[in-house]
Amino acid sequence: MAVFSEADRESLHVRQADEAFCVGPGPVPRSYLNIPNLISTALITGCDAVHPGYGFLAENARFAEICADHGLTFIGPKPTVITAMGDKATAKRVMADAGVATTPGTDILDSVDEAKAAAQKIGYPVLLKATAGGGGKGMRVVESAAEMERAYASATAEAEASFKDGRVYMEKLIRNPRHIEVQVLADEFGTVVTMGERDCSVQKPSHQKLIEESPAPHLTERVRASLFEMASRACKHVGYTNAGTLEFLVAGEDVYFMEMNTRIQVEHPVTEMVYSVDLVKEQIRIAAGEPLGYTQKDLQLRGHAIECRINAEDPRNNFSPQAGTLSKVVFPGGPGIRVDTHVYSGAMVPPYYDSMLAKVIAFGASREAAIARMERALRETVIEGVNTTIAQCLEILATPRFREGRYDIGFLPALLLAEAAGATGSR
Repeated sequence: MAVFSEADRESLHVRQADEAFCVGPGPVPRSYLNIPNLISTALITGCDAVHPGYGFLAENARFAEICADHGLTFIGPKPTVITAMGDKATAKRVMADAGVATTPGTDILDSVDEAKAAAQKIGYPVLLKATAGGGGKGMRVVESAAEMERAYASATAEAEASFKDGRVYMEKLIRNPRHIEVQVLADEFGTVVTMGERDCSVQKPSHQKLIEESPAPHLTERVRASLFEMASRACKHVGYTNAGTLEFLVAGEDVYFMEMNTRIQVEHPVTEMVYSVDLVKEQIRIAAGEPLGYTQKDLQLRGHAIECRINAEDPRNNFSPQAGTLSKVVFPGGPGIRVDTHVYSGAMVPPYYDSMLAKVIAFGASREAAIARMERALRETVIEGVNTTIAQCLEILATPRFREGRYDIGFLPALLLAEAAGATGSR
């Protein structure tokens, strides 16, 4: 049974669900963040479990508690674990207690003056981050004391608007590391498995991911083993259950815990492709009290997978979101190609939500094969009516740095700056 807002009435998930119920108008606070409406709908329709997806209330401990109070199984970790790990500042303290390396930083900052004092002690540049955050929301790079006041105000305001929690903390900015994350599954019986890593370093200047792949290219076996060991140790330390993702910054051979997402990730399909597992099905099985039924040694990585996010955005205008009617939509197919989407020809793209229209995932026996399939798939994809990131993704895939697998989180911003400089010089 699916829920939808008035703005999503014609969304593909509504059409495909056995049943679907409206939980409010388009604006998020009145629909997808409206807990009374969601709980009432679940109870009236006789649901016994709630899957929170990967946005909105997915990492909201209070929502998980309210589900339990009303006899509904929340498909995710326990509320206490969401609180410990979903709050990014708290998670860093917990990970430090578990012996996991973390980036130098602070606890929650109570004022801009406290932020200035902390930055002076840590040393610029620093990074302000929303403690309830994700997707690059509420995150600001601060290069000097002169920038702090504006950055602090901007970060807290965006965090409040995105998560109803304006609190931020600070980390030392590590210049252009790789962003590597580890997928975990843990059942109620103490079994914890790591399902490889994903490289999520192709990020927009806003820190939002655009392309992800698994396994991460050119990762040494020492670093890979360290990532898996820390992820497993962290889950056991906090008593984690269900699916989760631990995110790390990797600089050379140094690994630093960044945060944990206590939910399924947008990019989970790349892991599903290389491990031949349905992670959402596993989430439901775990929440139903079933054991995983396998251990780490039973998991076998095969091939390579890449995901490109097709967003309704204008890459030439700072990735500004687009809204409108999709006059024509054609998605690719063929061996090794998967498309996750909610749109079709004639669908409306409302102005209220994340701009992602689809995820195109390509699998191949090798990284080279996966890239080739992705390039073909993107060229076959047609979306008319709004600007999209298709051409930008194709351009990234064609660059020598991406093809060689030697990129970091500074790669895309540098590419965009070079393009802007070239465009200015050609006028």
